[in-house]
Amino acid sequence: MSAEVVISARGLVKHYGDVRAVDGIDLNVRGGEVYALLGRNGAGKTTTLRMLLGLIRPTAGRITILGARVAPGQQRVFARVGYLVESASAYPNLTVHENLDIQRRLTGAPREAIAEAITLLHLEQNANRPAGQLSLGTKQRLSLARALLHQPDVLVLDEPANGLDPAGIIEIRSLLRRLADERGVTVLVSSHILAEVEHIADRIGIVHAGRLLEELGYDELRAKAHRYLEVEVSDPARAIAVLSQQLGITHVERADENRLHVYDGLDRIADVARVLVGGGLDLTRLSPVEEDLEAHFMRLTAEEAQ
Repeated sequence: MSAEVVISARGLVKHYGDVRAVDGIDLNVRGGEVYALLGRNGAGKTTTLRMLLGLIRPTAGRITILGARVAPGQQRVFARVGYLVESASAYPNLTVHENLDIQRRLTGAPREAIAEAITLLHLEQNANRPAGQLSLGTKQRLSLARALLHQPDVLVLDEPANGLDPAGIIEIRSLLRRLADERGVTVLVSSHILAEVEHIADRIGIVHAGRLLEELGYDELRAKAHRYLEVEVSDPARAIAVLSQQLGITHVERADENRLHVYDGLDRIADVARVLVGGGLDLTRLSPVEEDLEAHFMRLTAEEAQ
């Protein structure tokens, strides 16, 4: 991964009438990293990607890709960019091979690039089938092959796992990581699938209601994620008093009728068990919990919605 910023957005805004689809996003994607925009449907992810690619004009803001300003009439930089936005598309009456040949002519890629893309996306069995007869997952593979045909320096992908089966998702995830790690390709993906983002991204930008709430890497996620002891006990109110009086543990929250989240006791598990049982309480569960990306995302967006 390079320290060089390859994709940059400053104060990115998009209005549709009174609707602020994107509301002042600042974004920096570094060379050779996989950066994921994570958000619920309608959060503004696709609108952001479309503006970055020059497909729609921002209401306000400045965008640069590979050092070039993205603006009307400035198309040269996109010769180095591959993209898949919104949905898989192809000429339905043309075969997979013919679709890729058209893309090759448009991008100036060599003829051998077609066979390479077909192999890379495992499209061999469908190379001579019309695109209109393909399953959604295979159409998605074809769209990814088209995006990769000219070996771009930057990939911008909107929900790249859409329509793929579990094996296909793992395969595409591995492919994107290889492109970044071995070829230095800068990959910007959007997704609402939390587990997939967690597996492939070097950094994650959480988008909600058109705004970028937070950017974080794995180390930052672990530092910010809530860690606690989950305690299930017969009398939670008395358990809170016992923990405070005997161990000085005061950061405790009620999770439900019988469960507590004890935030100060992760390094004192044996002591917590001893004082609760010694206090005459029935202890039926005591386990450490570390918040994952999904829990962090849900908590962050719920707080923002309040």
